[in-house]
Amino acid sequence: MRLTLDIGPGRHPGETVAPFPGDRLIWACRDLVRSDAEQVQAGITTPTAQAALADEIAGQMEALATQAGAEGVALSVPTLARTLYLPEEIARLKALLDRAGRGVTILMPLQHQSRALAQHYAAQVMAGRLSSLETELSLLAQPQWWDAALAHQARSDAGPMSDTQAPPFWLDFTRLHSLWADVFGAGSITLCPAEDNEESSPSAATLTRARLFNGVLTRYMEVTRTIVPQDLRHSMLDDMAVAAPPLDPGALSPLARYFEADNAKLIAACPALAEALRPPPVAPDWQEADPLFGFRATQYLAAFHFRIRKHATPIVELRETAAKARDAQETFDRLLSPEGLDAAQAEATRQLREVVRAKYDDVMSGTIRPHNDLGAVNEEEKTAPYPPAPPRALPGDSTGNVIVGCMKNEAPYIVEWVAYHRAIGVDNFLIYTNGCEDGTSELLDRLQEMGVLQHRNNDDWKGNSPQQHALNQSLKEPVIRNAEWIIHIDVDEFMNVRTGDGTLEALFAAVPDATNIAMTWRLFGHDGVTELNDDFVIDQFESCAPKFCPKPHTVWGFKTMFRNIGAYEKISCHRPNKLREDFADRVKWVNGSGKDITKAVAQKGWRSSKKSIGYDLLQLNHYALRSAESFLIKRQRGRALHVDRSIGLNYWIRMDWCDYRDVTIKRNVPRLRAEYDRLLADPELARWHRHGMEWHRAKARELRAKPEFHELYTQALAVDLNETERVAYALALDLET
Repeated sequence: MRLTLDIGPGRHPGETVAPFPGDRLIWACRDLVRSDAEQVQAGITTPTAQAALADEIAGQMEALATQAGAEGVALSVPTLARTLYLPEEIARLKALLDRAGRGVTILMPLQHQSRALAQHYAAQVMAGRLSSLETELSLLAQPQWWDAALAHQARSDAGPMSDTQAPPFWLDFTRLHSLWADVFGAGSITLCPAEDNEESSPSAATLTRARLFNGVLTRYMEVTRTIVPQDLRHSMLDDMAVAAPPLDPGALSPLARYFEADNAKLIAACPALAEALRPPPVAPDWQEADPLFGFRATQYLAAFHFRIRKHATPIVELRETAAKARDAQETFDRLLSPEGLDAAQAEATRQLREVVRAKYDDVMSGTIRPHNDLGAVNEEEKTAPYPPAPPRALPGDSTGNVIVGCMKNEAPYIVEWVAYHRAIGVDNFLIYTNGCEDGTSELLDRLQEMGVLQHRNNDDWKGNSPQQHALNQSLKEPVIRNAEWIIHIDVDEFMNVRTGDGTLEALFAAVPDATNIAMTWRLFGHDGVTELNDDFVIDQFESCAPKFCPKPHTVWGFKTMFRNIGAYEKISCHRPNKLREDFADRVKWVNGSGKDITKAVAQKGWRSSKKSIGYDLLQLNHYALRSAESFLIKRQRGRALHVDRSIGLNYWIRMDWCDYRDVTIKRNVPRLRAEYDRLLADPELARWHRHGMEWHRAKARELRAKPEFHELYTQALAVDLNETERVAYALALDLET
């Protein structure tokens, strides 16, 4: 398969040449010391990152080549000839292209230098160029255009990058051809006429206006230490455009005379260039056009000031973003190293790493970048403990507020979970278990004997999951039939009421007409706790995910608390389902801030969105990992909901959120302690609680002694991702699966 690549500097007139994303290809080849702002922000700032990007692009080209088959593939990246000028940069490009095809043909479309400069100058000015064409005309006194033009390559910290400011070195077509031929071979370079698109150029007066405005805008950015985004610059320059004649290439006749001899040699070697390299008709020598109508750049700056202040970004912030991107790429390189893997595993790891990189760029530049600026609750403030809430006296046959849950090998955590929810106003519990080995069933049996809850054995479950089987069976139970409110949560989930006295009664008073309350997860990480211990879960773990975190999908999942009014036919894992027609206008769903979200979720859905998220009144604290040793045990047994899925390092990465602190649930610790101690005053219950803790500690020791689990434990604790990196990694895993 042969690969044809149009590198510019002109535009190829053929319709068969497909465009190819040029920026990333240039980043993969250009010397890192010449990185532009976009490349730095993308994190392509180390040899490792650059090599990984080259691998990714080579893979894309190989895929295109495979699709094209024997016909070959033709791609267009006309910025290559205008950007790469070092032999080692072009050698990197050749090495990349050689991996994608069995042979490479380089197309080099040319048009006369006067026309090329007129078009290129217009594009530069609209991108932020500061100097006029006097810069290029001054180079005509130099013997070597190429060297003189490259001497102008320079950066401005607050202004545009060097490619925008420097004169085009590539107008020396002879030198350009020689450079590329030295790397690819003269026989691989095809010179051809370029397309002429002069009609798309701004007027000469508009270019003068734009250049003058670029000057005052650059000074403004230097003083304010900010960067104005290019799309805003383009918008402002478009607003000041005026209708007038375009820049006449014939006014650059001194440039035509400078390259006349070189062009004659090119035409002799390639007669097809004769028309393309014919100089334009001579016009009066260039002078910068009048900007017309008394134009003053400072007046436009004043008029645009509000837009500029709104959208400009401080340089220090951009530098911080670039530094974060570099750190992220180094983290991904370390976490997804192919070293020590076989060929297939190494390739899969490299591919995943590239997807993670791409997702990181998407997250950083898009609307899903995580942050904690949401809601009105100060989650790091330690406030006064909540007062004890005495048990309610229930009327008639009512079972009150009822939790229905499923458990497997959760013995060390059950008493705390039950005591906590009793302390905030849960009246009854219906718990199903299957396959327990750690004393969970016996502990629950004792709580049933004490009148605290009801326990059902679920070992004979049928269908897709034990949990759904249990929920189906629960609808037949009097404790569910007679409930006021029904709540389905797991033992690693704690309802964190953040209004009034922190009880369900206070929550219901805040949303008196709600029939369904979506309790959005707040994911809590392992918080540096490595070993199992008997301290309260809600007191040990306070590091959590940011409040604003739309992706991955697991972060904003919700469970539902709903009035038992018969509106839905079925209870599912996250919510009731199958809304009865006669209840369609009688249900009202609210989020954790009390906002009406009925339209969005009444029929389906188990995730909050950017429009429906809310945590101010209620959130569901989700301690999916607890300690690192607890995670190992969960990894060993799989999850209760999906018995055919194991939990490995990827689950840890998805769930170990340790970026922000939320201590609001700790206001419940004193009343939790009182109820916990009251329950454990029962000797039999205390015995089974101790048994469960000892079983889990022994299991943790056993697993850590096994090489595969010891490796998982070590790998998990070595993972160090910030919230944005974790989102990118999780999104890549979702895409992979």
